[in-house]
Amino acid sequence: MKKLLLLLLVIVVVVGATAWSKRVDIILSLAKYKTSQKYADVAPTREIPWQRGPETPADLVGERLPNIILIVADDLGYNDISTFGGGVGGMQTPGIDRLAAEGAVFTQSYSGASTCAPSRAMMMTGRYPTRTGFEFTPTPAGMAKIVGVVAASMDSGLPSSIYDEALEESQPPYERKGLPASEVTIAETLKAQGYYTAHIGKWHLGRENGMAPHDQGFDDSLLMQSGLYLPEDDPNVVNAKLSFDPIDRFLWAGMGFSATYNSGDAEKFKPGGYLTDYWTDESIKVIKANKNRPFFLYLAHWGPHTPLQATRQDYDALSGIEPHRKRVYAGMIRAVDRSVSRILDTLEEEGIADNTVVVFTSDNGGAGYIGIPDVNSPYRGWKITMFEGGIRVPMFVKWPAKIASGTTVKTPVAHIDMMPTLAAAAGAAIPVDVAIDGVDLLPLATGEGSDNWSRETLFWQNGHYQVVRHGDWKLQLNDRPTDGLQKWLYNLAEDPTEQNNLAASHPEKLKELGALLAAHQASSRGPLYESVVQMPVMVDKTLAEKFVEGDEYVYTPN
Repeated sequence: MKKLLLLLLVIVVVVGATAWSKRVDIILSLAKYKTSQKYADVAPTREIPWQRGPETPADLVGERLPNIILIVADDLGYNDISTFGGGVGGMQTPGIDRLAAEGAVFTQSYSGASTCAPSRAMMMTGRYPTRTGFEFTPTPAGMAKIVGVVAASMDSGLPSSIYDEALEESQPPYERKGLPASEVTIAETLKAQGYYTAHIGKWHLGRENGMAPHDQGFDDSLLMQSGLYLPEDDPNVVNAKLSFDPIDRFLWAGMGFSATYNSGDAEKFKPGGYLTDYWTDESIKVIKANKNRPFFLYLAHWGPHTPLQATRQDYDALSGIEPHRKRVYAGMIRAVDRSVSRILDTLEEEGIADNTVVVFTSDNGGAGYIGIPDVNSPYRGWKITMFEGGIRVPMFVKWPAKIASGTTVKTPVAHIDMMPTLAAAAGAAIPVDVAIDGVDLLPLATGEGSDNWSRETLFWQNGHYQVVRHGDWKLQLNDRPTDGLQKWLYNLAEDPTEQNNLAASHPEKLKELGALLAAHQASSRGPLYESVVQMPVMVDKTLAEKFVEGDEYVYTPN
């Protein structure tokens, strides 16, 4: 009997140890099962009933208001496009290059934040998170916890993430973590000016309580309800899974292939093809249906954000790029570039290119967790850090009627400037009862009044991770839980790639910029909801590389 009991105990211990070692696989399998149940009833692809403008142009006494198209890529690296001499694996991006060449290129343009949602909120409102409270990027329920468990099972060498489960459980659900309905968006501003407004793609600013796109000023919204570009087993897709990235492993388990129209989650349906191409197809329908009246189209691409999925056609066209994940990533950027080309071609074909403002940017810099070292070259850092690689983004504005081709603007600008710039292009008044932090960029782009430009200071913040650029000087402060306050001070005119930290050698400049940050914080309303996780992110290595003692890293809250 004793031997039998001992044998049973050994079996229990072995099985228990095996189950514990496989706990990540079990958790992800459960998440994938729940996802399959959630998307089991997704309806077939359907036609979108876009509103239509008049069949013929209206007779006008004065100038017709310009059409406006805002195209935003997701996690596009500064070096991912050939406009700046880069291109993934040497791949050219002729559509994006064409847009840049035919308008104004802002050579020192910045995202609103180092992650997606706060940047998008700033583009929509022209206001800093200190005013809106929209400071962190909302994540689905359980994501922070699962990603933390997966990360802890990996041998990356990085310090541990810090997760507050009780705090997350006390917060609103994902769908209600968004931009407050009381905020005035550029869509609402343009709609009041007589524009037809359409949103296509990513939103990430809330889905309930008046936060959804069609509640925030858009007449129509074709929403990315979940984030697979195609079903994982689609014969036309090539996937690249990142075993070293806990976020990627969660996305493959937790995402489906689904869209909604005007945020009707009860009516989920399958997108009509690979997301980047599908969003472009529908954008072209919007343009053609509304070419005879002023329209505002916000095309918010998901590409090239993970999960890495390219069409087989794009993948096959890039046979010289290695490794596999880089080739898939390049294929995704090829699709975004094709989208830009198709939009520009459609405007030409419909005879409305001259009087259409087209803006292209990315919500933040390229991500280090995809394991591709040169996405933000020559700048240091990645998405989730506020080194230049995390927040330097392309910003190109084409408007043939007003902006000369080949225009270059060296003045630092940012996403907070998007809202007042597009409003000015439309002749629309910005809200007078709220403070707008952004500035109209048209004087810089047209050269008319650029001599009067006076702004010297830009701010970024993500909880305790706070940054200011004043003139050519940039200060980053990061209160690392393990080591206390870190300070990085750079003169970007002399050191644009942030190699030489001057915090110790320039105490007066450190004090000056620190005072600017303190003053900015003094008027902050505080975040709408607190961060629930602190994540360590390496500055100079991708997540595919091992952290060793001495590597620079930041803790960033979300």
